[in-house]
Amino acid sequence: MLLHMERASTYEDTYPHSWTESAQTKAGDTATRLRAGMSSAVLSFPLTPFDENGAVDLVAFRKHIRDQVAAGPGAVFPCCGTGEYFSLAEDEYAGLVAAAVAETAGAVPVVVGVGYGWAQAARFATIASDAGADAALLMPPYLIDAPQHGVVEHIRRVAAASELPLIVYQRGQLRLSAEAISALADIPTVIGIKDGHGDLDQLQRLKLAAPREWLFFNGVATAEMQARQYRAIGVSAYSSAVHAFAPEISHAFFNALRAGESARVETLLREFYLPLVELRDKGTGYAVSLVKAAARLRGHQVGSVRAPLADPPPDHTSALQSIVDAGVKLVS
Repeated sequence: MLLHMERASTYEDTYPHSWTESAQTKAGDTATRLRAGMSSAVLSFPLTPFDENGAVDLVAFRKHIRDQVAAGPGAVFPCCGTGEYFSLAEDEYAGLVAAAVAETAGAVPVVVGVGYGWAQAARFATIASDAGADAALLMPPYLIDAPQHGVVEHIRRVAAASELPLIVYQRGQLRLSAEAISALADIPTVIGIKDGHGDLDQLQRLKLAAPREWLFFNGVATAEMQARQYRAIGVSAYSSAVHAFAPEISHAFFNALRAGESARVETLLREFYLPLVELRDKGTGYAVSLVKAAARLRGHQVGSVRAPLADPPPDHTSALQSIVDAGVKLVS
């Protein structure tokens, strides 16, 4: 019994369920910056370059971040799914986050991935906060279905571990309910939802249950394919994996969609995005490895993906080259 009480006391000291005034202020300020960025441009999800030995290549990463920022995204989200967060050690992660913060130099918000169980996500959130990140994208708990009240407590514990504002990513096994959203609204550092399901009825329910100031954005794979549908329910912001290798295509589509240029949107969807997603669907893990292959085809030093992902075979790489060439030609 004494051991139990000591552990409980340690937990309360380390992860108190309360938030300082500075944490709430930071959350509000970060949400304001992100909202402005989301309304003006796509969201960039940078890649993590690895060298020929499979080690993180920080020099190449810094250049990649500079190139991404120069293209004018609304924010950058390093070390997330596209950045192979799932394969990074803590020291690698710390170096990447610090490099991303340094290279953006405040030009755009930096939102970094955290995930797995709440204890590990909390450690990564602390690392990211210490490195100067603006917010964190909280990815689903690892390989587990959980009741909604358990998910809420998971998010609460991550939020209590640092003052970093959180965007909760629902995808895979994590599907939030309207009741869970109402509970999360009591956590002042939770500032929004990234949706990876594409269930617009469910998302509309969450949006109506959430505080009006929360941020919502489309995070399905190749989000441009459903961007028009999301916009119809008031969710116009989206993440763009294409931005990692062809920001000119990514911005051309965003600008055409925002301007209501339906014919140009249709052309880009038919002649670039549809062939891209059809190729993506031919390989497991292609939501990441195909993007990295496209970046290599365009001359970016990003290296291969880390196992368990694998690079596309030559026939798929050749098809990818044709698709990328066609997309660049469309916007040239």
